Amino acid sequence: MAALGGVGLVVGAWPAHAASASTHYEIAAKPLPEALIDLALQAHVSLLGVEACAGVQARPLKGRYSLEEALNRLLAGAPCAYRVVDARTVALGPARPAPVASASRAPPGRAPVRGPEVAELVVHASKRDTPLSGLSAPASVMPRQRIEAIGASDVGGTTGQLAGLHMTNLGPGRDKLLVRGLSDGAFTGRARSTVATYLDDVPINYSAPHPDLRFVDIEQIEVVRGPQGSLYGAGALSGVYRIVTNKPDLTYAGGALAASSATTKGGSPSYAIDGWWNAPLVSDRLAVRVVAYHEQMGGYLDDVNMRRSNVDRTSRSGARLAVRAQLSDNFRADLSMTGQRLDTNDTQYTTPILGPARRANRVREAHDNDFFQTALTLEGEVGGMRLHSSTGYVRHNFASQYDASSALDLFSANGFDLGVYSEDARVDLLVQDISVSVANPTGLSWLLGAYGARSRESTPSELRVRRGAVVVPVYQEERRDRLREAALYGEATLALASGWSMSLGARAFDTWIDTEAQIELRAPAQGRAMSARSHTSGISPKLSVQYVFPSGDLVYALMSEGYRAAGVNSSGLTAPPPTRARYAADHLRNYEIGGKFKFLDGRLQVSGAAFYDLWTDIQTDRYLSSGLAYTTNAGDARIVGIEAELAYDWEFGLSLRANGALSASELTRASRDFGDSLARRLPGVPELSGGVLALYHRPLTDGLELQLTGEASYVGPSRLSFDSKLSPPMGDYVRSRMAADLVAERWRAGVFVSNLADSAGDTFAYGNPFSFGQVRQATPQRPRTVGARLTVAF
Repeated sequence: MAALGGVGLVVGAWPAHAASASTHYEIAAKPLPEALIDLALQAHVSLLGVEACAGVQARPLKGRYSLEEALNRLLAGAPCAYRVVDARTVALGPARPAPVASASRAPPGRAPVRGPEVAELVVHASKRDTPLSGLSAPASVMPRQRIEAIGASDVGGTTGQLAGLHMTNLGPGRDKLLVRGLSDGAFTGRARSTVATYLDDVPINYSAPHPDLRFVDIEQIEVVRGPQGSLYGAGALSGVYRIVTNKPDLTYAGGALAASSATTKGGSPSYAIDGWWNAPLVSDRLAVRVVAYHEQMGGYLDDVNMRRSNVDRTSRSGARLAVRAQLSDNFRADLSMTGQRLDTNDTQYTTPILGPARRANRVREAHDNDFFQTALTLEGEVGGMRLHSSTGYVRHNFASQYDASSALDLFSANGFDLGVYSEDARVDLLVQDISVSVANPTGLSWLLGAYGARSRESTPSELRVRRGAVVVPVYQEERRDRLREAALYGEATLALASGWSMSLGARAFDTWIDTEAQIELRAPAQGRAMSARSHTSGISPKLSVQYVFPSGDLVYALMSEGYRAAGVNSSGLTAPPPTRARYAADHLRNYEIGGKFKFLDGRLQVSGAAFYDLWTDIQTDRYLSSGLAYTTNAGDARIVGIEAELAYDWEFGLSLRANGALSASELTRASRDFGDSLARRLPGVPELSGGVLALYHRPLTDGLELQLTGEASYVGPSRLSFDSKLSPPMGDYVRSRMAADLVAERWRAGVFVSNLADSAGDTFAYGNPFSFGQVRQATPQRPRTVGARLTVAF
């Protein structure tokens, strides 16, 4: 549920089944937008555009009414009115029709943008639809309008505009997300991601690189910072990143097509085309929504050894099919299938001693990342309780190839002149999450849930060497991991007197991982087999206290925890020694205080938090001298940080958003695996980062609007790894982008330019594990890129 700006009034009929249903409401006298949010939460409906009702004080509402009756009472005499979108969605807008350039006449889900305005947004990631301003946790929501305005085509495009969010830059389909400076290192291996990434209600990451799904027909992006172990378990040690898609509309038929083209300085051209279509099959009961896209990102790096230019080209194609069924007055079901194929011809790091945008490899370092997910969500009301069930299946296949020629001597391959290392992975994940909840703003609200997951991961890898025409394998590993995870979780919030409330949550979890591996080595070396089991269990608590001022401003204090399960290692030319054969579970405890405030009649919003974290037995991925990876515990750390976000709208059409994050970390204990080589600070993320976004919209004629967008973000300096003896510097660069668009009733056309200064800042000081440490590696920003885009709705 999200409250989005610029939704105009359109006459619509109220579904009979919705009109007859009644709910008991208890809403105090308060500003009308806040009262409407309370109504939406108590009625379990989505309200769009509540900011259209700003500037009015609502009268108290108490008693049992139908939703129609409750809205009529709250909106009596207000400068806004409502229209029915479907049985669970209501749109609010001005009492008089808005200009054509606004979203009033555009298809739902792809309305023209009038610049992101300061409006109430609702967070789904709390597992209960909660207004962003009322969530006692540091969270950010990026609605569809802002995603389109900044041209964010994937997760990486959002990092500069969400406080404390960072992403490594090994290449598309190879990266990992990091939040709040809580970095376990920049490498992607078997350690589970510290950020839980969700596509709607199903997780899409684990011990794997991010699938880099392209953003098409997205409702909003949600980020909750800090450990979320009580609700989300092992994959949320530093936060949650949730991609919320647009769902099928039960009453509207239509869609849109979009195309873009771009040219990169010194590189190959890029292009993308995407589209969506929504169609009701049975009015008010059944609808389908289809999304499809194809994109090619042109390369811009040259390999002087292979005499190839623009080697790092990437193609990305995908589709999504969603079906919504209104099963009854109180229940609905959503079924979706999402698939994407991503292929990269080569990696995108360089060797600076050869000159800008150059390197010298002997083989292509290609990468594939194929993703498929199917999910079924059931949501409804039973006996006054809200039931939510999500069932998901994920198949994730990814493969990489590296030039391993520089490590041949370690494999007793004297006389061989070329080495190629390839690794593949196939992950099959089945998850089930079911919860029941009761919302009672004036008393006790609670949530109880159960979670279960099973996964199988197969990860074969091989090193082949060549002498003349002879190619032989010198190292082969076939590893299989089976995971079983079960958890019970809950959270209760008690509203106390005078604006105070207290929340207590916990998750009891049990995780088993069974590992088998078979390793074959070239004679005279001996192969080996291994079989091991690891088990992690415990309770992850959460406690918060908050105070809501009469104005609606909020302050809170929070304690939360996160964790990751233990595991085993298998890789290496010899069996791992006892100190490396296993790695322990890690644990993070977070203490923080924060606040969310509105000033100047709600036009200025400010939120911020200060936190102190204790992280023990930090899991990290590391490389042996052979270039093969393993997972270990680096040691302990404490982290202190602050973060802030602000948003302001001027009446003449300018909107401004800014964010900043500062974190200072200190590694307080080194494990035996690191000894005196442990660095002093957490690696992979800067201590200082921030961004600014400005949007300006101006009507040109009756039906045509000019929109200008400018953004910049700064990524401070950092070090790559935990190893102080092998940790090159990176970061300290600025990203920038500008765009200009003309927006009409059913089309949008514009131009954009990114990396205005054509900066070559080092975004990631790493690329190939087999030559890492032997030669400086760097990943420059994509050079200045200029492009155009066109969107047509129908």
